[in-house]
Amino acid sequence: MLSFTAIRDVLQRSRSIAIVGAKDKAGQPVDRVGRYLLDKGYTIFPVHPVRKTVWGLTAYPDLASLPQPVDIIDLFRAPQYCPAHAQEVLALPWKPRCFWMQEGIRSAGARALLEPEQILVVEDLCLMVEHARLFPLQKQS
Repeated sequence: MLSFTAIRDVLQRSRSIAIVGAKDKAGQPVDRVGRYLLDKGYTIFPVHPVRKTVWGLTAYPDLASLPQPVDIIDLFRAPQYCPAHAQEVLALPWKPRCFWMQEGIRSAGARALLEPEQILVVEDLCLMVEHARLFPLQKQS
């Protein structure tokens, strides 16, 4: 079972987050989460196969295109796509600390691929909600 100590630790130690499925469409959960994480000082790398920019940042078509390793891969994708994204992570020359599937997203297949590689797998939790709960006094940077 996933412990909130592990989540707190990974959020404290992480500085960069790739958001898969990123889009800056007002009212979308991914837009609220992305803007929140930017406001909290995280370096954000939007990942979207078509968009060129999101939140004024360069968007990357896939994880392999990222210009540097990231600490957290945050997925805003339907569960059936998560195992393929886990495979994409395993093909990278570096490992993220965490593979985070947003609220409503679970994938036993992705978990089975990544946990043996010592990558923390979070399912069905909102990164923004958990960050705000664990770090209520953190000021924006």
